[in-house]
Amino acid sequence: MKKSNYISIIMSLLTISFMACDDNLNIEPEQNLSPEVATESPANVKKILNNIYAVARDNSSYGGGIALASELIGNAGGISWNGTYVQPAEYNEKAILSDNSFVEGIWINAYDISNEANIVLSSLSVFTDTSEKDLVEGEAKFLRGLAYFDLARLYSKTYVPGSQNSQPAVPIVLTAVLNSSVIEYPSRNILEEVYSQVISDLTDAYNLLPSSNDIYATKYSAAALLARVYLEKGDYDNARAMANDVINNSGAELTATFDGAFNNEENSVEDLFAWQVTSQDASSNDFNVFWAGSEFGGRNGNPDVSIKEQHFAIYNDPNDDRALYFYVTARGTATTKWQNQFGNISFLRLAEMYLVRAESNFRKGTSIGATSLNDINLLRARANANLYNSINLTTILMERKRELAFEGFALFDAKRLGENVGSIPYSANRLVLPIPLREMDVNPNLTQNEGY
Repeated sequence: MKKSNYISIIMSLLTISFMACDDNLNIEPEQNLSPEVATESPANVKKILNNIYAVARDNSSYGGGIALASELIGNAGGISWNGTYVQPAEYNEKAILSDNSFVEGIWINAYDISNEANIVLSSLSVFTDTSEKDLVEGEAKFLRGLAYFDLARLYSKTYVPGSQNSQPAVPIVLTAVLNSSVIEYPSRNILEEVYSQVISDLTDAYNLLPSSNDIYATKYSAAALLARVYLEKGDYDNARAMANDVINNSGAELTATFDGAFNNEENSVEDLFAWQVTSQDASSNDFNVFWAGSEFGGRNGNPDVSIKEQHFAIYNDPNDDRALYFYVTARGTATTKWQNQFGNISFLRLAEMYLVRAESNFRKGTSIGATSLNDINLLRARANANLYNSINLTTILMERKRELAFEGFALFDAKRLGENVGSIPYSANRLVLPIPLREMDVNPNLTQNEGY
């Protein structure tokens, strides 16, 4: 890890300009505190925890940066990049340079999340209330597990079920850094080790977190993320089990209409976890910045990411509401999903869990919870599309494309399913992000990805 990156974390803790991660995300600056004072009380540790949500919601990662990378690198012609920024253009062209600042931002933000989570986890001894301690530990592990999961998916070759998965991934850093004198320069862990750490963190979060927790991570947020992780690994038994648990026990339900799942200023009944956005911090909603027309808060690319005619071939029913969820701007066609610059960012939706259960059940020849046909038809009925009499794996995967379009799944699904991106093989070096140049320059123990 680059020294300047760690120091930026330390300085943010010394000044403790924490953001209380409630629905208003009020900024509450404190006086300068030493690292020891910053972690000496439950109240201070909880401020650090709340700040992790704000860090994670930054536009460089879960505020839109990761999804933009996935959609543009995974783009085979269904969208175009109209914007002036060169960094996303490199994504779209699959010609990414190691000094790409967007790539660097994802990396730095993930290790900010990890380090602040490590600080929280190393400070649990200050809690005397067991329930409060469990809640804090569960949330910190949920956020750390999430960060390492997406680091692995972006900076490593794809996970191959049944193999040793010894391909280099990212460094796992579990030691809290509050003092620059203890900074280490770790090497890259292999992908299997990173996935093991992710599953360990998320399983702990699942066991520690309550069923409800206001706008913060819950037991079922962790279960939903575990379902996503297991699906990525090709572990369909566990993916199905987690998705089924969420569907049956979370209390979430599909919104009455497809439109109702998006652009909400409060979490919808379908949200298992959403990043909170308000008028105070709308600038960190890069989904809106890059995907919306300028009249709805987007950039003057209008929109920067435009939907092309090729995308509409995935809709097999002209009455499907999802085929109509677009609007024409001065310079292209925009998705309506990211139209509200002040809307929360839905991150884990119940609809995804139906898709995970349907795919996993079909692959395993089971019908746990429901048949794959029933799960797919449930989503189609919500979208006013014609129902199927029978389905196959291709049908299920196409339904996934229709339901989750432009939410950040394009690259990850292409790689896990072995689907080439246009003429580029799914295993190509060009579909893996480079280790940022600034990290390579300072850490002699890092190795660069092939092709960079």
